[in-house]
Amino acid sequence: MKTFTELGVNSNFLEKLKERSIINPTSIQNLVIPNLLAKKNIIFRSATGTGKTFAYLLPSLQLLADEGGDFQQGAVMLICAPTFELCAQIKKEVEFLTKMPVIQLVGSVNIDKQVETLRKSKPAIIIGNPGRLLSLAKMGKLKLNNLRFLILDEADRLTVQECIEETTELLELIKRYNKAAQLQGICFAACSATVSKKTGMQLGPLFKDAEIIESDDHEILQDRIEHWAVFSEKRKKDQTLRSFLSALNAAKSKKSGVKVLIFTSRNDEALFVLSRLKHHKVAAEGLFSKISKKPISITARKEALDSFRDGSVNVLVSTDLAARGLDIPDITHVIALDVPSDSEFYIHRCGRTGRAGKKGVMVTIGDETQMRLLATMEKKLKIKIYPKEIHYGQISAPLPMEDDE
Repeated sequence: MKTFTELGVNSNFLEKLKERSIINPTSIQNLVIPNLLAKKNIIFRSATGTGKTFAYLLPSLQLLADEGGDFQQGAVMLICAPTFELCAQIKKEVEFLTKMPVIQLVGSVNIDKQVETLRKSKPAIIIGNPGRLLSLAKMGKLKLNNLRFLILDEADRLTVQECIEETTELLELIKRYNKAAQLQGICFAACSATVSKKTGMQLGPLFKDAEIIESDDHEILQDRIEHWAVFSEKRKKDQTLRSFLSALNAAKSKKSGVKVLIFTSRNDEALFVLSRLKHHKVAAEGLFSKISKKPISITARKEALDSFRDGSVNVLVSTDLAARGLDIPDITHVIALDVPSDSEFYIHRCGRTGRAGKKGVMVTIGDETQMRLLATMEKKLKIKIYPKEIHYGQISAPLPMEDDE
């Protein structure tokens, strides 16, 4: 493993990294940084919590700073991500590393205000989701002919059924805008914990020659995260959840505390769980995109996430909106109230804990059917899931069954 200096990262960035107590590069950063500094097109995969964002930001921002650039002709870097929360997090990291002008363009925000911001700010870096970026590009308000870097964060999510049409249309638009230059000046990169060669094929010709890079940190799911299963009848699940949270808090000292992220697949179920927790005086907030088909405002989503980040509440209930890419410090436990059919969702949920070298616990609370699904997941992911129960206010392994005499 090389140092950041040996990888070619300049001293200005080294000083910034020290502010975060980041001294040595991770495995994926060792692999990605030299490739992007050499302007190679790549698709890279690494476990959650291994520094993928800095893996692409450090080399790309360094090259842009070295080259300079005319922002009057349009942005030089475009970063696409699937959710407002992830876009906001990436923007924060960009602002931490550089003073280059950056803006965020996402849906659910007044598009006229975004047009005005684009006109006034002349950003070097734009971060947004494909739908809004595509709309602004079609309006002629977002120029795509000056790009030097195109990054797709959580690329496999950008290619699911509900996103693929907008993503591929945006990529085709970029290709068309830069056809005269033969795309020679643009470096393409895509990443995720679960991105694959199939994702590259779905992204089309821009990524057809991209090199696939995978780090050797895939054992994090086994080494840093302990997996638990708690049986509960469906009708008693919210009661079991509250008992589990109470037992967690009783087991932890005030100094160490607990920070719990709760997942469920559906918005209506997430809202029900949140309402029951609040009714029983549990300090919790909810993060989901809509209620009864009515979108939740970005302001409300931001406030919920901020209160969880800063410790105002220690429980956040969410749909899989929060499963991808979000880096929330010190989450001790992730609790799933269902078992996803796709193992990738389980991986991304797990990845909210056990980050940056710390340990974490992934807990699934479910009925008999879900326990069978979880057993299948256990075999597929080659992990060990330990059964737990709540007994007299404590979390423990089930007592062995006594043989009949």
